[in-house]
Amino acid sequence: MKKMKLVLVGNGMAGVRTLEELLKIAPDLYDITVFGAEPHPNYNRILLSPVLAGEQTVDEIILNPLSWYEEQGITLHLGKQVTQIDRIKRRVIAEDGTEADYDRLLIATGSSPFILPVPGKDLDGVIAYRDIADTNAMIEAATKYRHAVVIGGGLLGLEAANGLMLRGMQVTVVHLGDWLMERQLDDHAGELLRKSLEQRGLRFLLGAQTQALIGDKDGRVMAVQFKDGKEIPADLVVMAAGIRPNTELAASAGIHCNRGIVVSDTMQTTTDPRIYSVGECAAHRGIAYGLVAPLFEQGKVCATHLAEFGIGRYQGSQTSTKLKVTGIDLFSAGDFMGGEGSEEIVMSDPFAGVYKKLVIKNDQLVGACLYGDTVDGSWYFKLLREGRKVADIRDKLMFGESNIGDVGHQGHSKAAAMADSDEVCGCNGVNKGTICKAIKEKGLFTLEEVRKHTKASASCGSCTGLVEQLLMFTAGGDYSATPKKKAICACTDMSHQDVRDAIFAEHLTSLDAVYQTLGWKTPNGCASCRPALNYYLISSWPKEAQDDPQSRFINERAHANIQKDGSYSVIPRMWGGETTADELRRIADAVDKYQIPTVKVTGGQRIDLLGVKKEDLVNVWKDIGMPSGHAYAKALRTVKTCVGSEWCRMGTQDSTQMGKDLERAMWRMYAPHKVKFAVSGCPRNCAEAGIKDVGIIGVDSGWEMYIAGNGGIKTEVAHFFTKLKTAEEVLEYTGAFMQLYRKEGWYLERTVHYVGRVGLDHVKARILDDHAGRKALWAELQFALDGEPDPWFDFDQAKVDLRQFEAV
Repeated sequence: MKKMKLVLVGNGMAGVRTLEELLKIAPDLYDITVFGAEPHPNYNRILLSPVLAGEQTVDEIILNPLSWYEEQGITLHLGKQVTQIDRIKRRVIAEDGTEADYDRLLIATGSSPFILPVPGKDLDGVIAYRDIADTNAMIEAATKYRHAVVIGGGLLGLEAANGLMLRGMQVTVVHLGDWLMERQLDDHAGELLRKSLEQRGLRFLLGAQTQALIGDKDGRVMAVQFKDGKEIPADLVVMAAGIRPNTELAASAGIHCNRGIVVSDTMQTTTDPRIYSVGECAAHRGIAYGLVAPLFEQGKVCATHLAEFGIGRYQGSQTSTKLKVTGIDLFSAGDFMGGEGSEEIVMSDPFAGVYKKLVIKNDQLVGACLYGDTVDGSWYFKLLREGRKVADIRDKLMFGESNIGDVGHQGHSKAAAMADSDEVCGCNGVNKGTICKAIKEKGLFTLEEVRKHTKASASCGSCTGLVEQLLMFTAGGDYSATPKKKAICACTDMSHQDVRDAIFAEHLTSLDAVYQTLGWKTPNGCASCRPALNYYLISSWPKEAQDDPQSRFINERAHANIQKDGSYSVIPRMWGGETTADELRRIADAVDKYQIPTVKVTGGQRIDLLGVKKEDLVNVWKDIGMPSGHAYAKALRTVKTCVGSEWCRMGTQDSTQMGKDLERAMWRMYAPHKVKFAVSGCPRNCAEAGIKDVGIIGVDSGWEMYIAGNGGIKTEVAHFFTKLKTAEEVLEYTGAFMQLYRKEGWYLERTVHYVGRVGLDHVKARILDDHAGRKALWAELQFALDGEPDPWFDFDQAKVDLRQFEAV
């Protein structure tokens, strides 16, 4: 029987997913032709944000490579935009004249970014954020320019802003609304999100209306002007103020459009039953969806009708929102704003950064807004979609699924508690039963294998943790016995330890040597691996490997702490917390001279000058004339001391002098992560030495040494390590431990996690039991630190780019 002809206009996620579903149930029904306006095969548009942020590459987000189209017998036209549909002859025509006849036509042209109709919108450097070309343009701009402005504080705008910031740009987000993501968050959660992003270095202008974009003499954007007359510099402007369905092609063919291409529950256009539409361009019951999960639901229904099964109806979708910015957890679904006849259950813990709001109406959960703790988001979404009555669990609803007594799952993982019919991956509609069946029948043991066979976790990635739980729960001992080592990033399959070992074994002393020798997938690495590689090089081969300042985070490049308003914090070093009248006068004079608004004593007994303008930094350091406190760096931060035996009647040892000696010996030391010491003069421990990376406590017989403590979010008490008699021994043993950590610790791994990984016995064997090895480690550290420059003063030797401090 002669095959019918199916033409797909639009090579995006919704259209190609429809083809995948169709090929499963009717693989021989159609000869298929696909037109794509972009020069790329089908890719995961959701993951453009990680590409911009340097966490993934374009190749890694390709969903269907060219070989897939060939294997399915699909004729593919890339880089060809269809401009005409002849409904009489049933033919489509591309802009270059390419034609294709159809018996059935599927329009999946997606949407276009909304460009603000303001003067200057056509200047160079003004772009949208919608596809790979836009992403590449932003990556290129980040290598040349400093100031970026993102117009739009919604999902896409915040992801663009975060990616550009990670690329080293100074980013301001301009948003017309009173709070960020107002369509997905209430004002309270929006404020928490703003504060969290400001702490990362983003700037925000809320309630700001863009009036014009101002260009320079060469026709490139240079500033953004607002309705109130204010201007801010902008070398790059990204429009992320919303999307509009691409309906021009359909409308030109006489197909009814209203907020999108109007379709029925079978995804057929209401004008021509031979023509179907799915995705962001389609309007179903007056709604055009912009999230991937409903688009995939549409594709599944559409496939059944293209296959002439005549089953399936699309009745609309409940949607939920998650933000794809690393380290920020938020979730919202349904009518979370509440209203007449509804009631709200709210839990707020500003200190912990957790906010939850559940909205109940007619004894049903109708909305949820979660920030900081989203572990139960999928469960709330399930309750919301099913419309289950919640009267019997209302008093425990806020505390999540594991605390609901009638399900009987306390003490078990979330994966174990789920029913087989429960949805795990909302984007792809994959339930627990499907995943577990694939793991068992196909012998899957890794996340990538599960993604390949089920598509769970292959889209936005927010269900990755749950899929990993299912792997452990289903594969059991097999999964535990065959752990997949975690790569540094998507640029390589090598782990941190693999790279450390290779740098040392191959005597690699430059980033280029690492990329070439170790087969890096991305030519110049990414924002995740470059700082780690740079640290591994300089710590493995001191005096040989050259530090690359551009591979450090912004605080280490500027040698100061960026604050939420874009100003900087300067903390001069005070040896052991001790200072002099002369130093205090210099600090006071600098505060007056540069109008520094805030002066604060830190928890580490140092003085913090907050609100320093970037262009004033160099002169502030010069006028203060004190060494860098490295408060911004993965380095030795502070050595906290009490007054000790010199002043305190309880003191047994001179803790202040010991702290000064330790700090002077190691203050120039970079490490895998920040390091804090403390020295207490007696067991009363006023310097809190028991929760530091290295804690020294004076006793009658000398000193006690403690290691691997942490006073952060999760307080970890340090391990007792050894007793020492002399100050010289304290220096030697502390230096040896630090050098061992520098050599064996993974980048961004605190000492508590390093010791937890290698074991306390390993550290004791290398330092306490190996006399010669300990002295060698101490000597190695002294060699590495000898001549290490102070970045506040030795600008040339420290390779400080002074151009970054110029006023703009």
